[in-house]
Amino acid sequence: MLATGGASHLMGSSIIRGNSIADMYTASGGHAPSYMAMSQSNDDELPWRRVSGFDMDKMSVDEKRASNQQASKDDRVVVNVSGLKFETHSETLEQYPDSLLGNAAKRAAYYDEVRNEFFFDRNRPAFDAILFYYQSGGKLLRPPNVPMDVFADEIRFYELGEEILQRVERDEGYIEEEKPIKPDHPFQRAVWELFEFPDTSLGARIIAVISVCIITLSIVTFCIETLPQFRYQWVEIETPDGNITKEKREVSNEKAMPWFAIESGCIVWFSFEYIMRFLSSPQKLVFARSFLNLIDVIAIIPYYITLPMESSSVSSLGVLRVIRLVRVFRIFKLSRHSRGLQILGHTLRASLRELGLLIFFLLIGVILFSSAVYYAEGGEKQTFASIPDAFWWAVVTMTTVGYGDMKPVTAWGKIVGSLCAISGVLTIALPVPVIVSNFNYFYHRENELRAAEASKKEKEKKEQEQRDLEEQERKNVMSGDGVKEQNHNHSSSM
Repeated sequence: MLATGGASHLMGSSIIRGNSIADMYTASGGHAPSYMAMSQSNDDELPWRRVSGFDMDKMSVDEKRASNQQASKDDRVVVNVSGLKFETHSETLEQYPDSLLGNAAKRAAYYDEVRNEFFFDRNRPAFDAILFYYQSGGKLLRPPNVPMDVFADEIRFYELGEEILQRVERDEGYIEEEKPIKPDHPFQRAVWELFEFPDTSLGARIIAVISVCIITLSIVTFCIETLPQFRYQWVEIETPDGNITKEKREVSNEKAMPWFAIESGCIVWFSFEYIMRFLSSPQKLVFARSFLNLIDVIAIIPYYITLPMESSSVSSLGVLRVIRLVRVFRIFKLSRHSRGLQILGHTLRASLRELGLLIFFLLIGVILFSSAVYYAEGGEKQTFASIPDAFWWAVVTMTTVGYGDMKPVTAWGKIVGSLCAISGVLTIALPVPVIVSNFNYFYHRENELRAAEASKKEKEKKEQEQRDLEEQERKNVMSGDGVKEQNHNHSSSM
């Protein structure tokens, strides 16, 4: 105890002595001796360190190792997604600082201090692809068990960007909607919005309602005019013996029928609408080549073709009826005003590959089973005259329609028919889930767009109300200052 204490006292005194001597030399304007400078600069040579047995080098190594371990621990980020934990390095996430996970300030809102992790109540299978996006340097692939609409929501939530979402949609075969181009001239722009965008104003909605009503009236007229009571009329005919009899004949002058007047009124509106939209269009060539606008032209042209024709001379050739059949395409004009038909069109366009596979599978099945049933039914009872004659039976059997106009009668033919029906069910069922998934995606995206538009309009309305309120307050303050200034001037004059 005493020795130790003495040593401690000795150490203390030596340190004080050394410092005092050094200070004394410095104060006198001289320099400290070299051994003193060495004793102060080189801590390893101090005798008191050897006496105490304290190893500074070992402590620095341990501290450095602990510091490295702590830095490595701090570099790792634990992400808990609905109970499933993922671990990665922070530098992996910080490759994309604009995203939710790549920005420390953004992801801090989801930090759990108790568990020392970031918690997200989101889709777990989708996060595998999200994390791989950071790890791979920008490769994003949708997991097979995650629907496209759910995956799109996850991309938006983690803020990967609209460009990444559009790239995924293109890879999945979805159609990218183009931003509409509007005319620069104010009047032309107003006319274009009036006939092309029903949601822009009350007048545009009224125009859209009128157009839908006229399209519906035209379709109903097209169907009703084919009823027998309107296509035929009783004509009184005088016989050679002087008697008068009535005979049922087809109407020769259809222009005298009331349907012609209704049809003419509808065509006048269709023509007026098309001309106004064409004249106000910002891109005339693109407008003329658009599918829906081609449908408009096809719906109008038959009327002007048949107008100068005589029904009696053309009906015998069937030309007039073929031309009139084209009028049925007017029903597609409703797709301009129906979001449901637009969703169906987008679904079919996105599912062209699956529909092609369906037709290809059906074609293979039709050829196989037509050949099989032809040879199975061969012999004395020729139910199927040839393989092409059996194509119709194979189609209605594989699609499970089964009209019954053609059917196998032998045992082998019935076996082939059973296999054909089962194969048809499986063939049709294979691509259907993909088409349904595409329809669900476009349906949910349409709902999201509607909700976003409604939210945007509500936000703009609130901002406008706030601006009006601030403007009113500013006017009140200015009017109050004016009144005070007038009162001050009046009092000064008095």
